[in-house]
Amino acid sequence: QVRLQESGPGLVKPSQALSLTCTISGATFTTSAYSWTWIRQSPGKGLEWMGVIRYDGRTYYTPSLKSRISISKDTSKNQFSLNLITATPEDTAVYYCARGVTGWGDLNDYWGQGTQVTVSS
Repeated sequence: QVRLQESGPGLVKPSQALSLTCTISGATFTTSAYSWTWIRQSPGKGLEWMGVIRYDGRTYYTPSLKSRISISKDTSKNQFSLNLITATPEDTAVYYCARGVTGWGDLNDYWGQGTQVTVSS
């Protein structure tokens, strides 16, 4: 069974980096059949797709975050990570990692439970 679990600090100070890790079980990066995505939901707003990393390391980011975001993977640990620099209170959200099926246009079929991150001094 595929499981994804987000981890990282729940509180980040403004101007610091927001860093989260997603640990995957029941699946690996070694197949082109899947992609790996970060998504967030801010209070009172809808889901925001942040970016994706493919099995070969290629990354794609939403334009509004492109100057601040990076997604990387550690194949040996079966993890992928999100790094968002110069966080602001507007980055306060529940952050989700998810698997996408490339043959379905990266439709996300498995999600982590989500982790709350608050950006505040």
